[in-house]
Amino acid sequence: MKNSPKPKTARASHISIAQLMQPEHANNLGHVHGGWIMKLVDEAGALACMRHTQKRVVTVAVDSLVFREPIKIGDLVILNAEVTFTGNTSIEAEVQVVAENPITGTRTHTNTAYLVFVGLDDDGRPTPIPALIIETDEEKQRMEQAKKRQAHRLAQK
Repeated sequence: MKNSPKPKTARASHISIAQLMQPEHANNLGHVHGGWIMKLVDEAGALACMRHTQKRVVTVAVDSLVFREPIKIGDLVILNAEVTFTGNTSIEAEVQVVAENPITGTRTHTNTAYLVFVGLDDDGRPTPIPALIIETDEEKQRMEQAKKRQAHRLAQK
């Protein structure tokens, strides 16, 4: 019988990705395609979850992804991701997206996304993942909100 995975903190899963937006990422208005940002959000969320589980993960759900502000060619897109919830085999990550003008330093929060992944064993089957250790009041609040999102997702099935 395998040992239970050792619980880990949310901060141990934290990942940041930064990428300069180029013309190939944008439409003819100079705004970055939403699909490109969605790809980066998925990658950042997956990396945070892989860092937590130390296993491969697959995306099973993406909550509402609302683009509040456009991201332009020449902006530095910064994605910060961290685990907010763990179930038995599922794990949620919060991904914050910020667009920064690298010349002026002006930063704009463009969106936040919550993604759910499932940890996989070496045979590609769902596998138990480490529990999340809550260290701060903010993390406790995020976990409570994540539990509500997960309950809502499960009710939608």
